[in-house]
Amino acid sequence: MRQIVIGAAQMGPNQKSDSREVIVARMVALLEQAAAKGCTLVVFPELALTTFFPRWYMDDQAEVDTWFEDEMPNEATRPLFDRARELGIAISIGYAEKTPDGHHFNTQILTDRQAKIIGKYRKTHLPGHSDYDHDRAFQHLEKRYFEPGDTGFPVWRTQDAIVGMLICNDRRWPEAYRVMGLQGVELVVLGYNTPSVNSQMGSEGLEQRLYHSELSMTAAAYQNATWVVGVAKAGDEDGHPLMGGSIIVDPNGYVVARAETEGDELLVHACDMDLCNFGKETIFDFERHRRIEHYGLITSQTGVVRPA
Repeated sequence: MRQIVIGAAQMGPNQKSDSREVIVARMVALLEQAAAKGCTLVVFPELALTTFFPRWYMDDQAEVDTWFEDEMPNEATRPLFDRARELGIAISIGYAEKTPDGHHFNTQILTDRQAKIIGKYRKTHLPGHSDYDHDRAFQHLEKRYFEPGDTGFPVWRTQDAIVGMLICNDRRWPEAYRVMGLQGVELVVLGYNTPSVNSQMGSEGLEQRLYHSELSMTAAAYQNATWVVGVAKAGDEDGHPLMGGSIIVDPNGYVVARAETEGDELLVHACDMDLCNFGKETIFDFERHRRIEHYGLITSQTGVVRPA
């Protein structure tokens, strides 16, 4: 049995006024809970270190940059890395990354159990818009503040498993999981910050949002015979509600752990990586069953082209 005891560390809201140090202290508290329950990997949400700042329109780049991290770990996050090293727990964290040459990405990292960064993923599928939208109930300016990720969908071998990462909207795109599936992925970890209401369709509320989020992850887990761990930042951030719904999904698409709150909450499950084997060797044995000669449109075309 190749078992990883995983902690899905859902976080409650980060207010605009909260310092990095205050937020990191909450993350360390979740890490301590995870250690007490035997976890060897803890997954934190997207933009775990800040509020979801793309909900605000900013035209001053200096102001925008205050929400980004120039290095990782840094002074504010070092206590989390130090404690993870002491406890022997690997961590995965989402944050806004500013590179030394001035690029801006929505990023997630993965460490080993000695708190050494072994993997970095940059969000590929950026939702929202780049200019102020008067028709939206609230803004969603990821396309303004971030560049599309340049990493592709890599995987890493760690804790005797093949691990990949996604971020938020990526979870809705089956191509992302399949590229990792073709590399043998056994565990996909992802963080998200998803509003409880659709800014462009107010009738789509929490129940539908949670359903679509869970559907995306459970279907992908089944179709790639992989564990999927989806971790939310949730609750009311400065008057803007984010949904929870953090889950751990097994390789057959079943939810084995689900958050019950919209606050700081730790889900724990002992995930056996060998449970991936049956699906990968039978119905989703890609080498035997895929027919790539018919899939060309997936990589040759972006928008829909309808027949005349």
